[in-house]
Amino acid sequence: MKAPPLPGSSARREAKDPAGPKHLQLPERQLWASILRENAIEGEAALSLLESTLEAHQRARLCREQVDREGSTYLDRFEQPKPHPLLAAERDARAAFLAGMRALRLDITGEER
Repeated sequence: MKAPPLPGSSARREAKDPAGPKHLQLPERQLWASILRENAIEGEAALSLLESTLEAHQRARLCREQVDREGSTYLDRFEQPKPHPLLAAERDARAAFLAGMRALRLDITGEER
């Protein structure tokens, strides 16, 4: 007879976590499930880092969508073009996402090792 998995083990996590944290939107929850399926991510610290990484991904995506809707520039009160304020937020969120992926040692280049 097979013993039940220990608390915190990956066998138990597979049934619980693939959907991802509820506050993440569908694209990031799907990415969460894909990353857990394809990589051996264990421990609360690593899962917390993955969650923060995907929060940054979501923030960057939402910024990009709003900039796409509104345009990358606007006219200030002197009718001078200025960059959309969310461009900087998107840049920072993308950098945070990439830093999180590197910290988790996940492949971000698509190259085989």
